[in-house]
Amino acid sequence: MIWLEVLLVVILLFVANLAYLAWYQRWEWRNTCGMAYYGKPLAQRRALKRRIRRYSLVTMPLVRLLAIFNQKQRTMPVFEYEGVCGPPTVSSPEVFARAKNYHPRAEDVFVATQMRCGTTWMQQLVYQIVNRGKGELGDNGHGHLYAISPWIDGVNSVSLEDAPLVGERPTRIIKTHLPTKLCPYNKHAKYIYVTRHPGSCFASIVDYNRTLLGPLMPAVDKMADWFCSDRMYWLPWPEHVAGWWQWAQRRENVLFVHFEDMTSNFADVLDRVGSFLGYHMTAEEKCRITAKCSFQYMKDNEELLEMSPPNMFSVAGGQFMASGTANRHQDVAPAIRQRILHYCGQSLRGSDYPAREFYPDLVVLPGGAIERAQQPRLEPSHT
Repeated sequence: MIWLEVLLVVILLFVANLAYLAWYQRWEWRNTCGMAYYGKPLAQRRALKRRIRRYSLVTMPLVRLLAIFNQKQRTMPVFEYEGVCGPPTVSSPEVFARAKNYHPRAEDVFVATQMRCGTTWMQQLVYQIVNRGKGELGDNGHGHLYAISPWIDGVNSVSLEDAPLVGERPTRIIKTHLPTKLCPYNKHAKYIYVTRHPGSCFASIVDYNRTLLGPLMPAVDKMADWFCSDRMYWLPWPEHVAGWWQWAQRRENVLFVHFEDMTSNFADVLDRVGSFLGYHMTAEEKCRITAKCSFQYMKDNEELLEMSPPNMFSVAGGQFMASGTANRHQDVAPAIRQRILHYCGQSLRGSDYPAREFYPDLVVLPGGAIERAQQPRLEPSHT
């Protein structure tokens, strides 16, 4: 009967699409993982993005269909290593174990953050400081930020073994999201930690995952469930911040920076980071560094700084540097924002981290009520 023939054709097309999707995912991984992408010249990276866009046209309808059927059950995938969860698409327990067992060297500068808290901005700042504002990426320079700065707990960068030493005093700039319980430590290395208002961190995570996951991203309320839980990647925000604050108070080779200070007084942060790294810069050098760390410069050169390789969703027009403003938390729905504030405020009870000084809306009063009389220090925009 005709309807049986139609059904058979539909089934065959569905199976063929599944087979193509499996092939495509393997192809994309081989061509975008680590230096397979970041080691290519800019023209080749652009050509690869065009191929991804073209190849994914075939399978995108199937992906969107699968996303519809899986919408209610969709959550953020995780793996776990020693009580710390991570993203299986860009890392693994083996990668975490290798990072934990790394022996830092005196030339290592770790840029540490919870995700989406100013990591790339601080990497760029350190890169420009050690080069006195003359650091050049692109085909005539160091290629790409992730071709020189290894991500120790992820796979999308140059490896630690192959990372070049850069700057006036040869320096290895290492990115990490690891909490202190897993971060390798050496008193001769340097560590710079950047944190950001948890609501702004959450808003940026949502934007980031919408770019990378497209229709496969969990609903925002499910994202909030994950953010306010032990399944949050690299530990929940309050535990992550409290651990690094403790390190900064007890160890002279750890500098703690707030994203909001970078937006409101970048010159002061530049001086603090430069002094911490042992660099005293001229006015001309500071001017060059400031220009190359501006949001406009980094936005204009996003292809040299993008922190994730392309996939079928990001090539459709997603942006990794959307705005970077200090007050992104105001974009979060009020109910979810208050939930995040309450969770982080409660979780910081007993911590040495001075939440009242930096983010007054996280302070928990007796009985668990959130203090709302003040607002955190939020000024201009930046990356």
